[in-house]
Amino acid sequence: MSLVVLGTVALDHVKTPSGVKKDMLGGSASHFAMSARLFTDIHLVAVVGRDFPLKHLEFLKRKGIDCTSLTVSNGKTFRWRGEYKKDDLNTALTLATELGVLQTYVPVLKEHQKSLPNIFLANIDPDLQLALLEHFKSPRLVGLDSMNLWITHKQKSLRRLMKKVHLFVANDGEARALSGENNLIMAARRLRAMGPRMVVIKKGEHGVLFYSDQGMFSFPAYPVDHVVDPTGAGDTFAGGLMGYLSKAGKLDDKTLRKALLYATTVASFNVQGFGMARTATLTMRDIEERMKGLIRFFALT
Repeated sequence: MSLVVLGTVALDHVKTPSGVKKDMLGGSASHFAMSARLFTDIHLVAVVGRDFPLKHLEFLKRKGIDCTSLTVSNGKTFRWRGEYKKDDLNTALTLATELGVLQTYVPVLKEHQKSLPNIFLANIDPDLQLALLEHFKSPRLVGLDSMNLWITHKQKSLRRLMKKVHLFVANDGEARALSGENNLIMAARRLRAMGPRMVVIKKGEHGVLFYSDQGMFSFPAYPVDHVVDPTGAGDTFAGGLMGYLSKAGKLDDKTLRKALLYATTVASFNVQGFGMARTATLTMRDIEERMKGLIRFFALT
């Protein structure tokens, strides 16, 4: 079933030990969509400025992503500049952020999109996430991501939003900051009490933790021996997770476990190239082959 994602579409300037790339297509919605499109139809809701390169828009469309709700506004596209140091590729150092058209953006949906069943609110201002969610009639599955900026400065809006979603995705640092708990199991339990029925805590190279009232489980990460660029890995993970759940149309234990394995697999490709260099060329055959290795590595069979 179709999936709508709200988030950012950005121009990224990234420096890692593997090199430097400027004006790459980035943003939470872009990375999410590039992953989710492998599993289901994806509708992207975001804003860019007049300076947004036409080649990036054409690229998104060629990948089968519905961009009819991608607004082009007067002003500059959201830009992010970051760096990863050799001794800590898990942590992005933000060097500069230019909000541009995000400062005045109000999400707008096409009428036919308001009845779509699956929604993911990727990292963006929680007030914008709330505004978009109000457009939908009766969504089947609503997922949510956030970041420390909103946890610190807009926690009231974020907590209000958490009462309206089914699935909350956070990295370990965000989970600890929002819950006030250092232990991740306790953090997951506290986040569940805030509203979402399902909580997924991403632990980077250390894997993922899933928590719900029905049970809890954890998977390690896929072993990657050379990380080129971690930017967007979390959004790529979320895209794989929500993409598979949207396709499956159910939320039983087996489906959730399989969705997390797909999400882990797709995210492992993301870090092996700059931006979307690896995820943009992926096919389901590539993913299935790597996931077989992942399952063997985890000794799950």
